[in-house]
Amino acid sequence: MTPARVLIDTCVLFARVPRGLVLGAAEHGLIAPFWSQRILEEWRRSALRQGGDPDEVAQTIARMQTRWPDAALPIDADLETSLALPDPGDAHVVAAAAGRVGAVLTFNIRDFPARVLAGQGLVAHHPDGFLWQLQSEHPALFESLVTPIAARHSAETPRAVRNLLKRALLPRLGKAIEAYLG
Repeated sequence: MTPARVLIDTCVLFARVPRGLVLGAAEHGLIAPFWSQRILEEWRRSALRQGGDPDEVAQTIARMQTRWPDAALPIDADLETSLALPDPGDAHVVAAAAGRVGAVLTFNIRDFPARVLAGQGLVAHHPDGFLWQLQSEHPALFESLVTPIAARHSAETPRAVRNLLKRALLPRLGKAIEAYLG
């Protein structure tokens, strides 16, 4: 199986639980993760603005760049300026992904209209549905990804794990994990 080539948007990297699950899936070869330097910089700035630990963010970015040295995609500046998206600030995401990956993983689905993405050979996936699909194909592997994350958040029962994932905007995945662990 060839892993799906997925560009990870800033909002997915920003949130610890989804980031951990997505990068865990990548570590196990379920996806091939991509981003741009601008996405990493947006994440760093956002995390620091929200009171995140600068060392933790820097170390995570360094680990990602070491583990996936070819994951940083250049932004096609001409394409970026020509795109009409609901949030013009997201054009750089499509301009990095177009022609290089098949999907954009983002919580901001409305900011990436299907008609615009289709013109670039892309689709947008919400992390909940995307991770749920991966979990349905690899339930034991996802249990191994969720367990340490749940432990860090003191989610010791299947119901607590479901609630943790729900708070992380992954309710469908949470329900599937609860059923699997139940």
